[in-house]
Amino acid sequence: MSAAKPLKKLVSGVILDLDGTLLNTDGIVSEVLKVFLVKYEKQWNGKVAHKLIGKTPFEAAAVIVEDYGLPCTTEELMSEITPMFSNQWCNIKALPGANRLIKHLHGHRVPMALASNSPRASIESKISCHQGWKESFSVIIGGDEVRMGKPSPEIFLEASKRLSVKPSNCLVIEDSLPGVMAGKAAGMEVVAVPSIPKQSHIFNSADEVINSLLDLRPEQWGLPSFQDWVEDTLPVEPWYIGGPVIKGFGRGSKVLGVPTANLSTEGYSTLLSEQSSGVYFGWAGLSKQGVYKMVMSIGWNPYFNNTEKTIEPWLLHEFDEDFYGEELHLVIVGYIRPEANFSSLESLIAKIHEDRRIAERALDLPLYSNFKDDPYLKIPLHGVENHS
Repeated sequence: MSAAKPLKKLVSGVILDLDGTLLNTDGIVSEVLKVFLVKYEKQWNGKVAHKLIGKTPFEAAAVIVEDYGLPCTTEELMSEITPMFSNQWCNIKALPGANRLIKHLHGHRVPMALASNSPRASIESKISCHQGWKESFSVIIGGDEVRMGKPSPEIFLEASKRLSVKPSNCLVIEDSLPGVMAGKAAGMEVVAVPSIPKQSHIFNSADEVINSLLDLRPEQWGLPSFQDWVEDTLPVEPWYIGGPVIKGFGRGSKVLGVPTANLSTEGYSTLLSEQSSGVYFGWAGLSKQGVYKMVMSIGWNPYFNNTEKTIEPWLLHEFDEDFYGEELHLVIVGYIRPEANFSSLESLIAKIHEDRRIAERALDLPLYSNFKDDPYLKIPLHGVENHS
């Protein structure tokens, strides 16, 4: 681990938001609204999505009625889409690091509350699909149990009262601006984990802004630290992605001196939306060459200001020639750090080489080296033809 950072503040209780903080709700919202709007011959536009984050369901429904000029009232919209959502609650995946954080805090008996603008009943349904969640929270409060939802501090003050922890000793973890405002208005410490990419600058009222729950350092808040980091790396549930190598932005080897093998993200948009951006590592299988160590970035590459999430793996081996078009399979086994913006190309390059050293060393540990034999990496040469 990097040098210990100074303690920010001692807290004794944690209050978590649910949608967008622990659960990847945005995907389900888009799916349901996409289907629903067809009825009115309208097309769901992701641009409205950011207006819904942190709102109560009723406020969100009002935004949709207004933005799409729907010929129905907010109440009518609610009664129509509520059952559509209820059918989907168990399909919502936990965000990266959510299970790890809940288990960690609960295991160390840190008092935890769940405070969400969603109605209590839908909170209960959503968390019932995730093992161990319900028992981990000693307090659960829904938006229908207080007079005003966030950005009013009421829900957080009520949570601290029921936890018997003073507001100034509570740490709030939130993904939305209304949630951050509510936490600060309640006199609490607030960590923001923005659910909209590239929006961290609007969260300047938060005490800390992190990229994902994987990056939370509880010891900075006087809470027990995670013990699962191994030589500067965090083991993750392995994930798999593959396809032909495509021409990338042409900057890997030219600008950075790092020959990245770009993968088309086609067919993987759901998987990508479920993974936090950052630097990961694992094993890469090339159909004609074999299996190699690999470090990769996933995300928007702030330095180059991409508009779409990309995957840029760097195979840690000197190849004699390009392998465009060759089938590449990746098994991602660990996480190194969040995506960061760099003030200079030099500092970016230095960091990339540090990532390489960390990955090279980690992949020799049995914990990670066992994945070198994963069947997914052994690509039959004619596998490409067989799939078509």
